[in-house]
Amino acid sequence: MHKQVLFLFTMQPAPVTPLFMRIYTISLLLLTTLFSCKKDANEANRSAYFGGEIINPTNDYVLLFSPNSQAENSDTLFLNAENRFFTKLNPLKSGLYTFIHGGQYQMVLLEPRDSVMLRLNTIDFDESLVFTGEGARKNNFLIKIFLENEADQANFINFSQMEPERFENYIDSSRTERLSGLSEFSTKRKLSPLFDRVAETSVNYSYYSAKEMYPFAYYGYKNLKDYKNLPSGFYDYRKDIDYNIGSLGDFFIYNRFLYSHFNNMALEEFYANAPEDAIFNKNSVVYNLEKLKLMNERISNDTIKNKLLKNTARDFISMCADTTAVKEVLASYLLKTTNADDKVYIERLSKAISTLKPGKIIPDVELVNYNNEDHKFSDLITQPTVIYFWSSNLKIHYKNSHYKIRDLKKKYPNINFIAININDNDKKYWRRTLDEFKFPVDSEYQFKDPFNAKQTLVLNTVYKIILVDKDMRIVDTYYNMFHSKFEDKLKELNE
Repeated sequence: MHKQVLFLFTMQPAPVTPLFMRIYTISLLLLTTLFSCKKDANEANRSAYFGGEIINPTNDYVLLFSPNSQAENSDTLFLNAENRFFTKLNPLKSGLYTFIHGGQYQMVLLEPRDSVMLRLNTIDFDESLVFTGEGARKNNFLIKIFLENEADQANFINFSQMEPERFENYIDSSRTERLSGLSEFSTKRKLSPLFDRVAETSVNYSYYSAKEMYPFAYYGYKNLKDYKNLPSGFYDYRKDIDYNIGSLGDFFIYNRFLYSHFNNMALEEFYANAPEDAIFNKNSVVYNLEKLKLMNERISNDTIKNKLLKNTARDFISMCADTTAVKEVLASYLLKTTNADDKVYIERLSKAISTLKPGKIIPDVELVNYNNEDHKFSDLITQPTVIYFWSSNLKIHYKNSHYKIRDLKKKYPNINFIAININDNDKKYWRRTLDEFKFPVDSEYQFKDPFNAKQTLVLNTVYKIILVDKDMRIVDTYYNMFHSKFEDKLKELNE
């Protein structure tokens, strides 16, 4: 066909006849169609479609993050009147994409020519998630593995009390069964090497995580030094660890393993510098410096390494009251990370924490009440006050915390209680949660500027509780309102 068309275009001028015009027109149409089909095929080979339906949405959009992208590089996919969204990804970067709705998130594996649609209910986000369309089978299989791993995680405290040999047999059997199921599934459907990599990592690194966490659960902090008595081959799998799976840098299971692994690896240095009868302390400066050192030495992928370094430094700085230790860990972190933005974040965090020490006046953060009226802490704090936080995405926590505070209000009438919802979505969804559970709204607020407020108050978890006196001076900070020490402090403030 190519030769025939070229011949027609390179012929010497000749009288134009009806026959010639018909041949010319047909040939030109064939040529146009040929190039058009080739263009469409090339586009299909590098693009994919993604969409779906959200049941009981908690805001009006879905955020989509491409593999290993930064937060500012997300795509915002708005829901239509039927709570559906849809997008074409062209060109597509094959890999695990993260989608977020209302603070809850999950991942989807997208490859060229995929057309993946999802359906989920925010009330049971992970459990209700189902994929349809081209590329659905592999993603439904990955969700199945994820839910199995999460069930194991929820039950970990129980089977981690088994003797080491029995524990090994238990998780070895589970791993073998899942790898066998994966092999059968992948062979039948001839799926891509990328799928195999993701699925195998899901199974293997969940297994590795269980082994890394086992000594902490089995021996407890008091007897953790006995981790050295584990069977000699207990950690043989470590020879198979890949610290630099760049394509899975966002993968929750892979990251959970890495944190657990370095938590475990740093134990040797902790006990080498501790008294013989020492109780393990996760906030030890020696222990955390060793974690940073090991991460820096063993991980060469900057994206993975920087993330682990950042979160390790953040957690230590957030929890440590020793200014000298904070400076030491901060200095070590700044020498190791290569991410300039992360450096700025951690340095700001360190400065913010220094303003939240007991005796300091709490920053006068701006709030919005149930009726969308503006307030500040200075408007609300005229007596000893408990400030606690909650998220619409953590149902068990917000129910338990509100019920607990209801009881504490009765016991300590001289103390004020302020609840702050930390979600950054539309106000109507926050109010809907309050209405649904009939929580009193007179002391319920949201941040006016959630991003900056959370940084100012160093909110890395909703479990944080800040106690202040009538002059807005910080009395103390707690992370468990059900602990006896927290209520002991309330008794003092109530007098």
